[in-house]
Amino acid sequence: MLNDKQKYSFREGVYAVENAYYQGKLDTVELNGKVRFLRNFCLTLLKNRKLNYSEKDENKVNKYAAIYSVMCEATPVIVNNDTIRYKPFTYDFDDVFGHRQPSNLFVSKLLDTQKGNCNSLPYLYKILAEELGVEANLALAPNHIYIKHHIKSLGWYNTELTSGIFPQDSWLMASGFIHLDAIQNGVFMKALSNKESLALLLADLGNNYNKSYPDNGGDFPIKCAERAIQIDPYLANALLLQAETHKRLFQQIMKMHNTKDIQSVLSDPKAKELFDRMNKEYAHIHKIGYRSMPEGMYLDWLVTLKTERTKYEDTRLNKVPDL
Repeated sequence: MLNDKQKYSFREGVYAVENAYYQGKLDTVELNGKVRFLRNFCLTLLKNRKLNYSEKDENKVNKYAAIYSVMCEATPVIVNNDTIRYKPFTYDFDDVFGHRQPSNLFVSKLLDTQKGNCNSLPYLYKILAEELGVEANLALAPNHIYIKHHIKSLGWYNTELTSGIFPQDSWLMASGFIHLDAIQNGVFMKALSNKESLALLLADLGNNYNKSYPDNGGDFPIKCAERAIQIDPYLANALLLQAETHKRLFQQIMKMHNTKDIQSVLSDPKAKELFDRMNKEYAHIHKIGYRSMPEGMYLDWLVTLKTERTKYEDTRLNKVPDL
């Protein structure tokens, strides 16, 4: 898709990454059925309600609202004269970073369990948007992915799937881990294009490979990182994949020499090359403004959206009823 040899589809890109992890055993037929159900649910909502919104892009905005409802709101549904309440997706606080199992970040896991995280929830939102023929832009924050939309009445606004809230940019800034350089360079808070979103999937692919084969020689994940960086030179996930793969290869050499003394292995030309390269890469990542957030602090940061909702919610959305 990045080389325009195949028609763009974020859904197919997500499937390709997850299917690689599962060694070709991902049941895409079942997944497509679940995506089709959610798409049809969105279409049903579109037929039965409309927002009080009259700008030229009202069709697009109504679709955004339908996806939001399906993913974030309990919705009454009439089945054979009985009313049942459809349960929305919820945030899964178990292994939110995929340390134990990378598959805990997958859309397939989200569709199976109705529970997801800041990877799978925005990925599914983008998939459903494209199924409905509209665009949804992924955006990055420290350890986090969310959705940015642009509509005529408001311009850009944020959709946060982990809590079902539309936060202002000030919430993101309040984390304390978004450096001004990171915003200026597009490391964080930038609306990713479709190709940049595919580059993000390439970084996922490389990271999953490293987790599946921790002793690999580095060629494949480095290729994933380098191709992603060609698409988006400031894509932190790819830059980190590159640096951390080189770091792991350096640590392999230290293990081979049976030492924890860095200086003692720098006489090895390969070790010296890797050491210099990874230091240069980490320095570049820091220079462009990337800062990581401690995992415990990240979870606390997410919770502030609900506990301090009135402080961070985008009040402009009150002018677009039911959005």
